[in-house]
Amino acid sequence: MADIFAAVRLGGGDPAAARQALEKLWDEIGEGGDPLHRCVIAHHLADLHDTAADALLWDRRALAAVFGPGVPLDEGLRSFLPSLYLNLADSHRRVGDFEAARMQLTIARGHLDVLANDAYGALIRTSLDRVDAALTARSTDRLPND
Repeated sequence: MADIFAAVRLGGGDPAAARQALEKLWDEIGEGGDPLHRCVIAHHLADLHDTAADALLWDRRALAAVFGPGVPLDEGLRSFLPSLYLNLADSHRRVGDFEAARMQLTIARGHLDVLANDAYGALIRTSLDRVDAALTARSTDRLPND
């Protein structure tokens, strides 16, 4: 995880370097690697891609890591579900698949019970509302990062 978070930190100043470092880790871990590591890498790679289609590809990989064959859905992985489905909703919205986006948003809201009433939980809930508003407006624009 230390290598993953070191690569993620690069994204603040050099997104291309962060992408390259995370993709290298993705390849090193491979398909049989730890599901949590695969999920975190894919989750962050989705945020580092400029196109909605590329982000959607990595968002799908992040969720697939959680629900891979034989992967027990432990509390650590389960805690990612609201964010994973939120990102899927936003990526589907950005590619113009509003129906899939609405479905993913509904699933994300269904997993909110795993979030604490802390800053992270508030961030996810606020982000759900922002994506919902953009979806209602049928916008495909990238939402600003706050």
